[in-house]
Amino acid sequence: MQQAVFRHFPKAQATYRFTNRSRDMKFNAASVNAIIEATNRLGDVSLTKDELTWLQRNCTYFRLDYLDYLQKFRFRPKEQVTIRYLPSPESSEFGDLEMEIRGLWVETILYETPLLAIVSEAYFTHVDTDWRLTGADDLAYQKGKILFQGGIALSEYGARRRRSYDAQRLVIEGLLRAHREFSGTSKGRLAGTSNVHFAHMFNLTPLGAMSHEWMMGVAAARGYERVNPLALELWEEVYPTTLSNVLHVAMTDTFTSPVFFNNLLQNPGLAVRWHGLIQDSGDPLDFIPQAKAAYEKLGLDPRDKLIVFSDGLDIEACFKIKKACDEVGFQSSFGIGTFLTNDFKRLSNGKRSMPFNMVFKLGLVDGKECIKLSDDITKASTNN
Repeated sequence: MQQAVFRHFPKAQATYRFTNRSRDMKFNAASVNAIIEATNRLGDVSLTKDELTWLQRNCTYFRLDYLDYLQKFRFRPKEQVTIRYLPSPESSEFGDLEMEIRGLWVETILYETPLLAIVSEAYFTHVDTDWRLTGADDLAYQKGKILFQGGIALSEYGARRRRSYDAQRLVIEGLLRAHREFSGTSKGRLAGTSNVHFAHMFNLTPLGAMSHEWMMGVAAARGYERVNPLALELWEEVYPTTLSNVLHVAMTDTFTSPVFFNNLLQNPGLAVRWHGLIQDSGDPLDFIPQAKAAYEKLGLDPRDKLIVFSDGLDIEACFKIKKACDEVGFQSSFGIGTFLTNDFKRLSNGKRSMPFNMVFKLGLVDGKECIKLSDDITKASTNN
């Protein structure tokens, strides 16, 4: 998405805010100090020549001017990121974390994933330590085996809420082992990872998609009337259909999926050109017939379209959704995150060690409020 912002909104100012959805999971001073230290180290990150060469070879949709920008890009966390620890009145040992990001949208857009990963790792290093990495690769292998044998095409999406860097690395190693053993016997496979660093390390396909942030930012910058088709059209100017149809999978629920489908019916050319849809909130079993009805009204065959599912998936959910897609004819793909990279048990009692549920959301673009409605009211976000 950074390339799209680089192309269309290079001077726009943005503000992001952190939300802890796991309100009963508090921080201590040591964890917040670790977050500050790791965040400041982001200023040392830069694209290496080897990484640039790999991007040029594997991400041909990146243009030369953007790659030149990326080479020169540097995080400036001490200027752009504010972190505050708010001790709880009920306990002197624990408190809340407040984080805000401010700066050019094209620069600040890259903070979300590393900052969320930093927060999660700090929490599980300094607050909740009743767990171990041991067996993480084998557990991922077993999950991959079941999913791949069942024909599930899986993308690893676990960077943001991973237990730790090492946890994600072990998970990918386990999934790769399962992929090598079982992808040849069915249509199930490890399609790739959204973590470009690990894609480079393990020679995987780097996978990403349009997120809510793009739709929210376009709405704030250009207005809410006709925002869904406008956001897709602006995306096409950066990623032409003939060159990169793999990136033409549309986020549907930013302003609710019924609104998106109404917009799609009014813009049939987009429905033809765009390869598929993303279902990220609400009931996927309701979404599938809605998508089928929209495509069939436009005379399009669902068998030619893909739906990517990415909302709180586990093995059971994947198989239920795949069965429903197969019955209709949709191609299906599954972006799985927390279930893979933050699935651990407590050493003390064997119960699940709960992952951290947290988000960074785009709050303002050039001082204008950004809104996400969602198909799940608990995921809606505004500044109010």
